[in-house]
Amino acid sequence: MDTATLQQLLAPLFPGLMGLELTATSPERVQATLRVRPDLCTAGGILHGGAYMAFADTLGAVGTVLNLGPGQTTTTTDSSTKFIGSAKVGTLVRGDCVALHRGRTTQVWQTSVYAEDGRLCAVVTQTQLVMGARPAAAPPADS
Repeated sequence: MDTATLQQLLAPLFPGLMGLELTATSPERVQATLRVRPDLCTAGGILHGGAYMAFADTLGAVGTVLNLGPGQTTTTTDSSTKFIGSAKVGTLVRGDCVALHRGRTTQVWQTSVYAEDGRLCAVVTQTQLVMGARPAAAPPADS
């Protein structure tokens, strides 16, 4: 799935509401930007911690989706965020998400979020569960 198609899928969802813009996608790395708007900020006009987390969570999920087989889905099972710096309202943050582990049942992704001036703002590590297609209902047994 190409970057434009993924962006279209995100557009009507929470990441689209936030304004997340995918800039590059591959099975090993996902990159995106997010404009820091006032409605995404906390006191003092800085990007809210939850916005960092949602931004990063989306990038890891997109990366996992790019590695799924037919009928598979994914969900986040664990996420750890280290806040290091801040991003001010009106600036653009950049996320760079790389696969640390791409296994059969789990994937681990790490997203570094950078301020517009290149300073590191947050590092988010998440685990994605890979779920297989649900089996079809068994036909009734013959009598």
